[in-house]
Amino acid sequence: MKKLFLIIGAPGSGKTTDAQLIAQHNTDSIVHYSTGDLLREEVASGSEQGKIIDSFISKGNLVPLDIVVSTILNALANAPKDVIIIDGYPRSVEQMQALDEKLKSQNQVELISVIEVQVSEAVARYRVLGRARGADDNAEV
Repeated sequence: MKKLFLIIGAPGSGKTTDAQLIAQHNTDSIVHYSTGDLLREEVASGSEQGKIIDSFISKGNLVPLDIVVSTILNALANAPKDVIIIDGYPRSVEQMQALDEKLKSQNQVELISVIEVQVSEAVARYRVLGRARGADDNAEV
């Protein structure tokens, strides 16, 4: 059975960096996925699901929860390693409940832990404004 770890935290908390470092130091046993990357890869694949995702992303809309969860579950099922780290998901209780419901109905992947990366608001603001990579990299977020 595959083991799943979720890393959550505010924008700029370092969750992606932490997940990448953990995976890089354990390349033989751990794979890391970012939810945004999974969605972009699905779009790039040209699949039917990718076309649906693109229809939302291209208009600046959020991808529906069921599609996000389906994309994550597909990545988990096809993960090349038995330990998987996903960063940036969930962002809400509703998102966690949706994933948890699906995980409970199968026996291929077990959620082991949700790890929260915490930093002060000042540090998060400094990091987000310093990177300014996307529309959500602003002081309000």
